[in-house]
Amino acid sequence: MRARRDRGFTYLGLVILVTVIGLVGAATLKIDALLRRAAAEEELLDIGAAFGEALRTYAEATPKGQPAQPPTLKELLKDPRFPGVRRHLRKIFVDPMTGKAEWGIVWTNPGERRGVVAVYSLSTAKPLKIGNFDARFPGFENKEHISDWKFASTGMTVVQGPTFARETPGQALPNGVPTGQPSLFPAPGGTPFDPARPGGGQPPAPILLPEAMPPPARPPEAMPSPVPGEPAPPPSEDAGR
Repeated sequence: MRARRDRGFTYLGLVILVTVIGLVGAATLKIDALLRRAAAEEELLDIGAAFGEALRTYAEATPKGQPAQPPTLKELLKDPRFPGVRRHLRKIFVDPMTGKAEWGIVWTNPGERRGVVAVYSLSTAKPLKIGNFDARFPGFENKEHISDWKFASTGMTVVQGPTFARETPGQALPNGVPTGQPSLFPAPGGTPFDPARPGGGQPPAPILLPEAMPPPARPPEAMPSPVPGEPAPPPSEDAGR
């Protein structure tokens, strides 16, 4: 009987030990997956910064009167506007989140799919990183999906929607933009930039509506100066209106 009890305790101990090892192994795998995911997000940010810098140098090299955005990503590899070989990007990178060299693109003309405003990952996963972004990535905080990280020209952020506005002390708000029309803003405190206009530039002057002002007060009627020794005349009815 004692030998049987010893064998039973030994078996139970082995079961507990195997369970603990399994839990530790699962936790280790989960931590390893999280670490690899965080590394992939950091790599994506580095690649996005390279795309943003390429869009910036392309825009800066744009001759006057021409669109400041490349028609496609291919023009970043070899700029056709110059006779020699001029590169803004050395290659189309592989997205570390999807493992493919395929990217989502924000277009200035979505219907014709021309004019690259920004590049983004096609991954819809929830990002681990939600704050403490580098200054190169304005507006990336607290995004719901990796695909919400839009990599535009360095120092710019993409705003899409029915209207857009950024309040700056002492500066009028810009006009609204039709639904789906992408627009670029510099880092907070800068001047708006409209990619839809040829050659970039500033958006149209804002429409300022006059504030409601009360009508000017009616000046009081001239009152005759009282003569010394005589009582002052009673006020007229109009003066109290």
